[in-house]
Amino acid sequence: MEYNDSLFGAASLEAPGDLAAALALPGEAGHFDELHGRTLDKAIVGMAQSQSQAQVPTPLQLAGAASPPATAPDTSLAGTLPANLSAEWSRFFNFLGDGGFDDLNHRTANLQRQIRDNGVTYNVYADANGPQRPWSLDLFPLILSAQDWAQIDVGVRQRARLLERIMADVYGPQQLLELGLLPAALVQGHPGYLRPMHGMRPAGGTFLHIAAFDLARGPDGRWWVVSQRTQAPSGLGYLLENRLAISRLFPEAFREMKVQRLAASYKALVDGMKASCPATDQGEESRIVLLTPGPYNETYFEHAYLARYLGLTLVEGSDLLVRDDKLYLKTLQGLERVHGLLKRLDDEFLDPLELRSDSTLGIPGLLQAIRAGNVLVANAPGSAFLESSALLGFLPALSRHLLDQPLALPSLATWWCGEQAALQSVLPRLKECVIKGTYPGSGIQSVIGQTLSRRELDEWAGRLVRRSEDYTVQAYLPLSQTPTWQGQRIAPRSTMLRVFAVADGTGSWQVLPGGLARLAGANDKIASMQQGGSSADVWAMEDNVPCSKPRNASFASSSAPAPLSASGGEMGAAPRAVVRSLHNLHKPPVTSRAAENLFWLGRYTERTENAIRMAQLTLLSLNGEDQSSQPLMAWLSELAVKNGLVIDSVPPATQSRRVFERSLIASLADTENAASVGYSLRALKGAASAVRERLSQEQWHVIMRAETDFFRRCEAFSGPDHPASQALEYSSVEALAALESASGFLAAMTGAQTDRMSRDDGWRLLSTGRHIERLNTLASSLILGFETGAVYDEGGFGAILALFDSTITFHAQYQQQRDVPALLDLLVLDRDNPRSLGWVTQTLRGRLARLAENTVGAPQPVPDLTATLPDPGNWQLHELCTAAPGAPESSQYDGLLSQLEQCCSAAFELSDMLSRRYFSHVAADEHSLGA
Repeated sequence: MEYNDSLFGAASLEAPGDLAAALALPGEAGHFDELHGRTLDKAIVGMAQSQSQAQVPTPLQLAGAASPPATAPDTSLAGTLPANLSAEWSRFFNFLGDGGFDDLNHRTANLQRQIRDNGVTYNVYADANGPQRPWSLDLFPLILSAQDWAQIDVGVRQRARLLERIMADVYGPQQLLELGLLPAALVQGHPGYLRPMHGMRPAGGTFLHIAAFDLARGPDGRWWVVSQRTQAPSGLGYLLENRLAISRLFPEAFREMKVQRLAASYKALVDGMKASCPATDQGEESRIVLLTPGPYNETYFEHAYLARYLGLTLVEGSDLLVRDDKLYLKTLQGLERVHGLLKRLDDEFLDPLELRSDSTLGIPGLLQAIRAGNVLVANAPGSAFLESSALLGFLPALSRHLLDQPLALPSLATWWCGEQAALQSVLPRLKECVIKGTYPGSGIQSVIGQTLSRRELDEWAGRLVRRSEDYTVQAYLPLSQTPTWQGQRIAPRSTMLRVFAVADGTGSWQVLPGGLARLAGANDKIASMQQGGSSADVWAMEDNVPCSKPRNASFASSSAPAPLSASGGEMGAAPRAVVRSLHNLHKPPVTSRAAENLFWLGRYTERTENAIRMAQLTLLSLNGEDQSSQPLMAWLSELAVKNGLVIDSVPPATQSRRVFERSLIASLADTENAASVGYSLRALKGAASAVRERLSQEQWHVIMRAETDFFRRCEAFSGPDHPASQALEYSSVEALAALESASGFLAAMTGAQTDRMSRDDGWRLLSTGRHIERLNTLASSLILGFETGAVYDEGGFGAILALFDSTITFHAQYQQQRDVPALLDLLVLDRDNPRSLGWVTQTLRGRLARLAENTVGAPQPVPDLTATLPDPGNWQLHELCTAAPGAPESSQYDGLLSQLEQCCSAAFELSDMLSRRYFSHVAADEHSLGA
């Protein structure tokens, strides 16, 4: 890409780095500028800010606009404002690829669409816009030079080893407490110290498997440790998603700059856990699961994403139980042993028997299973005291004592006010510090001293004196500022870097090359996702040392067996072992919770589709040529009430057609007072979110778009803020358009469920749920058709065919006949018609039989669920259409109605039996004790 240097007179902007420098807004004085690789002083920043107030050309103008901008950038600061970018950023802008700077806004739009389409969310509990919001990711990565990364890598490995040694001592001999190297108040007085775990030796001998460190670069260019996380550090999934998104947008830069890969660190984590798991039975492979609090956790997307990427089963506490000091997973096949637990749950919620008794997220008896050495938990419970900011002040001495080394990566100066000497030392300097709470749950929010008035500082000093142990004071560090793309300019944002270390099972640690960068808002000093911040990918450059094999190879390249020899001889021992291992692997287990949610996902998908079809049919009939048909209007009214499309107090269409129509339209998106389309769509999404790790990104995207599109369309024609609200409030045309769009999305969902999901027992339960719902809906609709006489009415006859989605098939087979026997032949008996009752019951029996085959070895006896269903092979048309001898003519279809009633009751009974057998694991003859 060539740039027009005539825009700048003598200043040449032929290099992309020069253009980037011209587009960059100045950073704050006293902050390290990542773009230029230096810290700007106040004089330079003041001059740069004066320049930035002038009119600045856009990238299009800088790249060769037809006419020069009104005011070109002033080049008089060339000697004061850093004209040269850092080497890494210069290389990055040199590899922007086709389009250069002109294409950045387009890439930003693609990035936002990709995040939205992939369903990447970060839940914020206090967000007024709902529990979920899209993950915020900036276009530019944070780039770390090979020298910077080498320093971070060494320092983080050392700190991970140090924290592991501290954990081993605190839950073992406690020599650090005896020697006074650690105050007892910061350990035994910390709510995260778990006395039930004292004396425990974890499976594999390792307490910590993951450790996260929050780093910040100071004005001196050095990296400082600000905090550390060991309970359930978040970010491993989000940083992977960030990497995939940004590397696709800048493929040339990512390739040419030799960015270190991430996959090997994830593999090391899983391999390390497997190596540390307790011994298994001969031939049995260690089963590791990922424990999540559930869909309402702020980082649930990450839990599902990690589980899918690492190949782990995503479980909640209710999926697990402890028996004989061993941990088991509740699956469709019964209880299966769990050897390892990667937890994303804070320690206090893990075991309601020994920790928080009100926790519904944990597993009763888990701590006893850990003490018995029968399950590995990463990280071992009880590490929360390591997260206290007060501990940072003691780490230098602890490192010298435990490792006989000084800290390679310094911590910010930290004073725990529980020590009188530290308190007296820090009181005079509160203005230059940050005040933090020592213990979690204290309600103390971090406060930056620079933002406080003299009076407020005095008030804080009084609090520190009165409750000294509860407060920790940390030196204030101006965060480095990394470049971000803001429409037409490059703007600096304060950044914090989170780096992860993982244990590889051999007693050593690996540092994930990169990390998660958190960016502060435009005017914020704190980089926090909860406070509306953003994130950025982190590119750690490789050094130039050649190696004989690729570093950080992917999962596939690092574990693939060697190919057969050219001679076609026998496989070696290693490949043969791999084949045996693959042959012996069991299919991933389907947990009872996942099975239940898949079952209801199927039911709500079918229920939504039926509600859409009923609403479309009703609106078309109310405004069609058969609107005067009383049997048809009666059937539609009964159908709408029975299926929750309108409330039962609404006058039926036979009495007030327009009132009924308005009520039907008004209820479409009502999720509070009706169970119409909107309610079912939202329930469908809720069930899908609980099994998100089993759904493809495309399938989840369709579900999200279906809900968003439907409610947006409904708001457009019935929202109170619509300028023509009164005119459009009950528009059947607009309502039909919304229903038509929703029907298209439901067709896509059905296709994904049918053709893009593995046919395991979870899928069979999803399919069973759909067919149970279809069986009940179609059978009850046909019963109402006979009770209201709609089946004998020309308009009603056609409407029933339309509801069964069989109009074209009927006309192809029977032309213009309107005979009830012909209708029953297609809608009840035809087992080639997927909307007929015969096909539905036949399919259900097949699904249930296959489920029973797969649970032969289960500890509970498998009941014959197919006995609940009628056998369509025994149905005969003449028996369904003939009255009993001596019976009145009006009872001609009593046999049919009896079969239809049996189908409805069978659907309800089968649903209950499936719940008892597969979801709650309660046998029919089990009874609770007590009154």
